[in-house]
Amino acid sequence: MIIITQATVTEDRNFDDIAHKFAKNIYGSDKGEIRQVIVWEDLMHMLTHFDESQAPLHILDAGGGLAQMSQRLAKFGHHVTLCDLSSEMLHLAKQDITENGLLEHYQFVHAPVQSVDEHLSAPVDVVMFHAVMEWLADPQAALKHLLAQVRSGGMASIMFYNQHGLVYKNAVCGNIPHILAGMPHRKRFKLQPQQGLLPTEVYQWVEQAGFDICGKSGIRCFSDYIGNMKNMGEYSYEDLLALERQYCRQEPYLSLGRYIHVWAKKKEQE
Repeated sequence: MIIITQATVTEDRNFDDIAHKFAKNIYGSDKGEIRQVIVWEDLMHMLTHFDESQAPLHILDAGGGLAQMSQRLAKFGHHVTLCDLSSEMLHLAKQDITENGLLEHYQFVHAPVQSVDEHLSAPVDVVMFHAVMEWLADPQAALKHLLAQVRSGGMASIMFYNQHGLVYKNAVCGNIPHILAGMPHRKRFKLQPQQGLLPTEVYQWVEQAGFDICGKSGIRCFSDYIGNMKNMGEYSYEDLLALERQYCRQEPYLSLGRYIHVWAKKKEQE
């Protein structure tokens, strides 16, 4: 039985203890690949909001882990500040970045995202904050702090664990009493976020920080809810990816994604 739980987070999560497992299970899977495909499409749309004369951009990858997404941006010549609370995750990221010949494009900051401003000499063009808020004791405050580091006219790329997806996953697994009990946390899955965030609240936080939301995508609107494949119709990974890409930016599917990616532009100062 799969039971997806909800907890009150009292301190920020550091992944030093499970960095290698995180890298293998999160990034080295079909689920991780679907996530990267959808987010990358959004990032490509986001970059069109910048004039070519502004390149190279300064990108802050906050809580960036292995820097999978920012490395793709670094290949375009952009500069990246990678900040993470976990020294082990930064070590693994630096190894991967070095192997990919991108080390000259990176600055590494071992610190909580809430104090990254101490390591920045100027506002950044882009902040990426992916799958971090659900591990923080005060996600709203962390987001507000990071968005304040973005220059006027800059962009933000934010991905978060969706509370609606948390409820729906438990429902399709038949964990109805668990949902009705408020999904109390059970310390069974170290890689499972301890809390989901309500999309309407996150959108409000972004807008309150002076940003206009440009786009939203549901991440894994279908794949996480497919049960045992026995006695089911035949399909390939490519079919599943095509399905996700076709519907991930449409309601109601968008709001049922296990994660939601939202990207926004900071209003120009008058």
